[in-house]
Amino acid sequence: MDRLMRHFPAFGLWLFAAPIWAEVPAFELVLKDHLFYPAKVEVPSGQKVRLIIHNQDDTPEEFDSFDLNREKVVFPQRKATIYIGPLKPGTYEFFGEFNPHTARGEVIAVEVKDAD
Repeated sequence: MDRLMRHFPAFGLWLFAAPIWAEVPAFELVLKDHLFYPAKVEVPSGQKVRLIIHNQDDTPEEFDSFDLNREKVVFPQRKATIYIGPLKPGTYEFFGEFNPHTARGEVIAVEVKDAD
């Protein structure tokens, strides 16, 4: 019993955090031929979201965004996850730092209306 109580606080924190992790919506981007697909991604404003980037190229790329204050290298034939938000409604640009003229895109945060 003593052993269980020593580990309970850590287990309790994990137990309460797990539902929060599960509720973060995910949006996928593909990087192929130094282009992002789709080039525009709509996400809900006011909440945290995950961008999952699949780099299908044979070279690395760095996801970079001054608007989102994020940068992350995505290795060839790998996936990377970037958390963003909560965002105010608007458009946020991103680009591939290694191919900034071709690898470009936008995250568009839109206000979600409640269905009545």
